[in-house]
Amino acid sequence: MEPPPLSDARPPALSIIVPTYNERDRLGDLVAGIFAAYDKRGLEGELVIVDDNSPDGTGALADELARRHRIQVIHRSGKLGLGTAVVEGFEAARAPVVGVIDADLSHPPELLPSMLAVMRKTSADIVIGSRYIPGGGTRNWPLGRLVLSRLACVIARVLTPVSDATSGLFLIRRDLARGVKISAGGFKICLELLVRGRPASVAEVPYVFVGRTAGESKMNVKEATGFLQQLRDLRAFTRQHPPLQQRHQRISAAELESLSREPVGGN
Repeated sequence: MEPPPLSDARPPALSIIVPTYNERDRLGDLVAGIFAAYDKRGLEGELVIVDDNSPDGTGALADELARRHRIQVIHRSGKLGLGTAVVEGFEAARAPVVGVIDADLSHPPELLPSMLAVMRKTSADIVIGSRYIPGGGTRNWPLGRLVLSRLACVIARVLTPVSDATSGLFLIRRDLARGVKISAGGFKICLELLVRGRPASVAEVPYVFVGRTAGESKMNVKEATGFLQQLRDLRAFTRQHPPLQQRHQRISAAELESLSREPVGGN
């Protein structure tokens, strides 16, 4: 049975942005996992898939999946960058809370409803999936990539106390996300939002990142250089604005497990 037209359906409580480029082999499993998580927790949610003209047919598969699930598909003319893809997804999103997840199954889709529950319980402006707090971790990741990731997070501490500011898994209030001009062309979108969005309250939840088993790594010299430029730009931004008194909290694995047993539902 096809879902009701978006105009007739209940407003979504959560919109998840999925930027894609050559993710046809994984996209179907990700979509199934996300909507199974929504259904299990009684959550009315949507996906916004932003495809950068993938030559492997990811965009066509996204259109097919949109006939069976509550999905918006944005087709772009080429590989225009993760940052701009996320921004376009935020603009199209219909829910008051938006989020981002990787298309390559490195992030657990079943965690999304619990992250929304954390946001509601703590009144956080942004909830970040963290690999680097107790209960979090990485799996199937080469040592070199792990070292680079940890180093990037340590360097980012000059801008934010968040342990995993480079995370690709997070939720944020839509009004904050839409008010931010993201200048990063790379994949540190979370860091951009933490600094430019000026959230008053941040919560981190633990999760285990699973290294992708196929496709190209997003980490290369160009991205590393872009990250250093991003840090310089964000430092300049902070010097032009008054200091931000930000409330930061970490959610334990036990608290997260407790919330995972509760229905979410509603807006």
